[in-house]
Amino acid sequence: MKTRSGVNRRTVLASSLAGAALIARPALAASSLGKSESPVVDTTAGKVRGIANNGVHVFRGIPYGASTAGANRFLPARKPESWSGIRNCFENGHTAAQIMPAASAIGFGLRSNAAHSEDCLVLNVYTPGADTRKRPVMVWIHGGGYTYSSGTTLAADGTNLARSGDVTVVALNHRLTVFGHLYLGEAGGAKYADSGNVGILDLVTALEWVRDNISHFGGDPANVTIFGQSGGGGKVSTLLAMPAAKGLFHKAIVESGSTLKQLSREKAHENTLKFLGNLGLSPDKVSDLHDLPVDDLLNAAAANGGIRLGPVVDGKALPRDPFDPDAPEISADVPVIIGTAETEGTYFAAPDLLALDEVTMRARLHDRLGADSDRIVDLFRKSRPHATPSQLYFTILAFPTKANLQAERKAARGRAPAFLYSINWKTPVQDGIRFSPHCLEIPFVFNNVWHMPELVGTGPEIQPLADKLSGAWVAFARTGNPSHSGIPRWPAFDAKTRATMLVDSEWKAASDWNRDERLAMLKFADLPMT
Repeated sequence: MKTRSGVNRRTVLASSLAGAALIARPALAASSLGKSESPVVDTTAGKVRGIANNGVHVFRGIPYGASTAGANRFLPARKPESWSGIRNCFENGHTAAQIMPAASAIGFGLRSNAAHSEDCLVLNVYTPGADTRKRPVMVWIHGGGYTYSSGTTLAADGTNLARSGDVTVVALNHRLTVFGHLYLGEAGGAKYADSGNVGILDLVTALEWVRDNISHFGGDPANVTIFGQSGGGGKVSTLLAMPAAKGLFHKAIVESGSTLKQLSREKAHENTLKFLGNLGLSPDKVSDLHDLPVDDLLNAAAANGGIRLGPVVDGKALPRDPFDPDAPEISADVPVIIGTAETEGTYFAAPDLLALDEVTMRARLHDRLGADSDRIVDLFRKSRPHATPSQLYFTILAFPTKANLQAERKAARGRAPAFLYSINWKTPVQDGIRFSPHCLEIPFVFNNVWHMPELVGTGPEIQPLADKLSGAWVAFARTGNPSHSGIPRWPAFDAKTRATMLVDSEWKAASDWNRDERLAMLKFADLPMT
C-alpha cells in the first residue's frame, strides 16, 4: 500500500521502527552507505551523518545535552561533549527513564521501544535538504504528561511532514518523572533551585541547539514553531511563560493540552517529602538521591498512590502560572493554535465505559458534576439528539473549557492571534465506539495516517483529512496563519465572535458554536478528562 506522498508503508515502518528500537549494537559503518545516502552536517559539537530516506534527510539521536546521570541529576542540562570525526546518527537515542502505562488498544504507534537511560537529551532532525534553504522549523514536544513517552514514536516520525510540507522537523526527548520535576529547592537548598523544572529547561536547551544549528539542516532559526499534544501541549503552554525560552520560538500549537496553572512550590515540596519518605530518607539526605539506582527512584515516585509531578511555579525558571489569571506578557507576540478532540477520554476508556446505558451514564456524571448533572446532560443532548449515552458522557467530560479560556486570555493581549479548533471527525475503528479520542490528530498532523490504521482506519477519507490538517499546521508554521487553499478561511479567535474551526471530513468555521454548553461548563474548568 502506498500513501499519496508515495511512501510505501512497509518501508516507512521498517525505517521508523528500526530507529525506534535502540538496541545496544554498533552504529552502521560509513562505508555501508553511498555518499548520496549519507549526508554530513556540521553542528556546534561535531559533524553528524544521517540517512537519505525517499527525499528526506534523517538524523537520529543527535545529542543536544550531556548525560544527566549521577552528579548531574536534578540539575540544569549541560552542553554535549564535543566529538572528533563524524558521528553516525542512524538510530534513535535513548528514551528518558520512566514507567510506561499500559498501552491503549488504539495507540500502538504512539509507543517507543527505545531503551531507557538518563543519557536521553537527544533529538531527531528530518529535512528535505541539508542545504542553505531557510525552511520553517517545526519542533515536536511529545505528550505522556511529564512522566512517560518519547519524541521518537512511529506516529510522530517527521519524514512525511518534512517532505509534504517542505519544512524542517525536530523531535526530541527530555527528562521526565522525578528526574525532570522533583522539586528539591526547599529540602536541598540553592543548588537545586531549578530541580522542579529541569525537564522543561531541557526543552529550552534543545531550542538553543535549534537556534545554533538548524541552519545547517536547511531550517530557519528565525522561524521556529513549537507544537505538542496532551502533556506536550502543557509543555508548550508552559514554555510560553518562561523567560529563558523567549525568542527561541516564534509560533506555538497546543493540542489537547491547554494548561492554565502548574504546581505551586508548597504542593511540590509536599510531594517531595512524600517521595523521600517512600525511600526512607530524611530531607537532609537529598544528596543521597544522586547515588540510588534509577528503578528505586521510579518505584518511590509510584508508591503509595504516587506523587503529582510537573513544572513548578518556582519564581525563577517559571515565575508565574502559564495562563492564569491571564496570558503571559512575555510571549504576547507569539501566534498560537489551540484545540482539542471532542471525546478525549475514549482513548484510554475501558469497554464498559464505551457501552453505558442512560441510567449508568447519568449516575456516573452525577458523581462527577453533582446536582447540575441532569441539566447538563439534557443541554448537551439538545444539540446531539442521536448521541449514545457513552458519547454524551465523554463529550461532557472532555468539554474544552481550558482551551476556551486559554484562547480568550491569549486574544485579550491583542498582540498576536489565537486560532481555536475542535476535532470532531470520528474514527471508524472498533465500529466507531471511540468517537473522537485523545491523540486522534497526531497521525493527521504528521501525514502519517498509514502508520496508524488501529487509530484512524484505512478509509478513503483519511488522506484528504491529513492533507488538510497537516497543511494547516505547515501554513501556520510558515506564515502565522493556518488558512490554506484546501480548507475554509480560518478566522482568528476573539471574545466577540469566538471563531472555532470544526475539523471533520468537511471543515467549518463556526462562531460561538457551543455557547450554552460553554457557559454551563465554566465552573468545571478543573475537571480532568476521563
